[in-house]
Amino acid sequence: MDFQGLLIKIAKILERLNIAYCITGGYAVSVWGRPRSTFDLDVVLKLSTEKLPVLSKALKSLSAAGYLDEESARSAIEKQSEFNYIHPESGLKIDFWTVRDDSAGPAELKRRQPKKIGKQIVYFISPEDLILSKLLWHKQSGSTRHLEDIESVMAISDKILDFKYLKNQAARRGFAEILNKIME
Repeated sequence: MDFQGLLIKIAKILERLNIAYCITGGYAVSVWGRPRSTFDLDVVLKLSTEKLPVLSKALKSLSAAGYLDEESARSAIEKQSEFNYIHPESGLKIDFWTVRDDSAGPAELKRRQPKKIGKQIVYFISPEDLILSKLLWHKQSGSTRHLEDIESVMAISDKILDFKYLKNQAARRGFAEILNKIME
């Protein structure tokens, strides 16, 4: 199974289980900016511990050798952090980022954008929220890769960006100075 095939299967599972999600990270950069290599799939989702067993079962149905540590996933849901699923046939890892109520996650899910991949609707983080998340990751890590991703998204999606929202949220989150430098 290739990257796109796995993405479609994950989207179908999350839709069937009525779990709100959006794709973020490098693959979202490829949707809103220039294509770039990525070796994992980042998914923001709203997941309860009650739905974890059915999600785990659905993910395990993708591959007999697929790996998901349910205890780590349960802990991630409780701590509102991240857990992953490994699909060995493709060699891909899926990072599931559980939404924190006090984070940007609820807004990201509310503002998510549908895109058709093959015949499947897949929800992606909005380009503005992707930029904001990349600003946060840059601020936390200092990695210039996040700045390159931002520049790519801004160059390709410039005409559809809601700059008022972007500037307002960047100021609110303490990223205004970084965003202004990029926009120059």
